[in-house]
Amino acid sequence: MPSSLPPLAALRAFEAAARLESFSRAGDEIHVTHGAVSHQVRALEDFVGAPLFVRQGRGVVPTADGRALASAVRAALGQVADAAQAIRRRHRADRLTISVMPSFGSRWLMPRVGGFMAAHPDWEVNIESTAALVDFAREDVDVAVRFGPGPWVGLHAEFLMDDEYLLVASPSLFKSRLPKTPQDLLRLPLLRADPEPWAMWCAAAGVDLPRPDKGIDYQDMGVMLQTAIDGQGVMLARRSIARMELERKTLVPLLGITCPAEGAYWLVWPEERTPSERVLAFRDWIVAEANRKTTARAVTAARSTVGRLR
Repeated sequence: MPSSLPPLAALRAFEAAARLESFSRAGDEIHVTHGAVSHQVRALEDFVGAPLFVRQGRGVVPTADGRALASAVRAALGQVADAAQAIRRRHRADRLTISVMPSFGSRWLMPRVGGFMAAHPDWEVNIESTAALVDFAREDVDVAVRFGPGPWVGLHAEFLMDDEYLLVASPSLFKSRLPKTPQDLLRLPLLRADPEPWAMWCAAAGVDLPRPDKGIDYQDMGVMLQTAIDGQGVMLARRSIARMELERKTLVPLLGITCPAEGAYWLVWPEERTPSERVLAFRDWIVAEANRKTTARAVTAARSTVGRLR
């Protein structure tokens, strides 16, 4: 190893501290103490012969020298990570790792993915459920499902399906007194999440109802859905997440008013990465599954319309 190379442990601690502008947060990220990060940074400053940070309040800010070094270290660590991930992918040809949002994973993907696994019994399929966007450069993930406007810079994105919001609740909440007008919602407990298209739904309903401002502000739609299933309130749910419970009738749709979601589901992987056989097989399966459910919904809607015309 070249004698001019700084201590590698110090470089890792320094890069995290420069990016996060905090020794404490850097320590949390690399699983060492605040004091250990400070010690590593001092060792690196002694090595280069110049200060790399200045204190600012409770945080730290890189100096000009610190910013230049951090940029070089980040690029070098990124190259090492890319090389290591490429080797791991080549030597794990039977493994597929999929990153999904918790609500989509539990309510849409998991009830269906058994069919994919049965078609590929020799593959190891790992599903990582997280609300955080996957960092393909640093994480051992092959493909991810995202919800949003799409597409995204640097990612190959394939459209899966759009979605819509509708009001749902447990039948046990009403005791046979279903709401008949949007104004009837004011006498019911309304579950809330941020963000949610409450204003868009009200516009579709032609009413101006205040947004719910009491109770728990749910961060995960799957948890919120379970609260509705338990009969604790009415929620504005994405149809894809509530579909299974609507089919089981543990939730019922209310008022028949929907509004489109400002986004769609996409399957994504890095643009520069040639998709593996596993990724392409999963792509074909999930696209077909999404199309099958979309077609089924369209047929159901058409039958409902014919029934009303009769």
